[in-house]
Amino acid sequence: MHIHPVILCGGSGTRLWPVSRKAKPKPFLPLVSDETLFEQAVRRVAGDDRFAPPMVVAGKAHADLIMAQLGDTPGARLVIEPAAKNTAPAIALAAALLPEDAVMLVCPSDHHIADSAAFRAAALAAAALAREDYLVSFGIAADRPETGYGYLQRGEPLAGGFAIRRFVEKPDLARAQDYLASGDYSWNGGIFAFRAGHLLAELAAYRPDMARLVAEAVAGGSAEGARFHPAAEPFAAIDGDSIDYAVMENTARAAMVPAHMGWSDIGNWAALADALAHDADASGNVARGGPVDFAQCSGVFAMSDGPRISAVGLNDVCIIVSGGEVLVTTRDGAQIVGKLPGAVNQ
Repeated sequence: MHIHPVILCGGSGTRLWPVSRKAKPKPFLPLVSDETLFEQAVRRVAGDDRFAPPMVVAGKAHADLIMAQLGDTPGARLVIEPAAKNTAPAIALAAALLPEDAVMLVCPSDHHIADSAAFRAAALAAAALAREDYLVSFGIAADRPETGYGYLQRGEPLAGGFAIRRFVEKPDLARAQDYLASGDYSWNGGIFAFRAGHLLAELAAYRPDMARLVAEAVAGGSAEGARFHPAAEPFAAIDGDSIDYAVMENTARAAMVPAHMGWSDIGNWAALADALAHDADASGNVARGGPVDFAQCSGVFAMSDGPRISAVGLNDVCIIVSGGEVLVTTRDGAQIVGKLPGAVNQ
């Protein structure tokens, strides 16, 4: 009864520009440690006989990069999406390539999880619920009133978790503070567990055209060693959507397992600074690369691929120098880096 990890590699990584580029986006960079976030995602489920070899779903542009970073991971497979269609079709592709009774553990490739043992414990609890045909989200323990994440409201207790009462979009600060105070809400971490056949049945119920076109893409696909190429024409016809909108917010079988595992989506430079807080000086400044000098600064994150950064009298600012580009933003402004011309027009 293996758990089948499905690692999703999508997006262009623009929110961490200029270090993250379209040719080599966030998952494939060593941002938190010497390993890349993708390598960490693979290692998190490697060497544990409760987990099957991983299946990676990604676009063609990063296929060679993925195979290089997978290295000699035994049994790993790569599903190459013909087009980017968001998470629901990507997950459905993986489900269609697994046995109906296989429990799939869907993991983004670009999240940081500090406590791998806690992750695996949550995965086992989620898999148990998935075998009972629940569609399971990981509910991340909220430790601050975060406005950048969606929320899950806990409902009735289940074995190892809870039913989901409702999904809540990114709230304003006042509502986020209320959610935190209530204790009834967790962040939606974008990690899921499903029984493959049940996920496809639910997709057929709520997005029948998507389910049909995914099935056609798999049926018309071709294998090339460890790589699988779905048929391009039916996949291109899919009206893309996220798994949250396509299935999770519609199903009557949504559940969550609480996870206390040091999670971060590393969604912007401020989030990376938070993930590296253990490296901060007494004033909360974090330096990566170098050389970096701080004088009368607090809460400054500075990262350079060579040129010296010297910061004086700054508070709560991120300074990034990479590939001939310079970015300076407040922590709050880090949310919109991906909309800057330099990030968009690569």
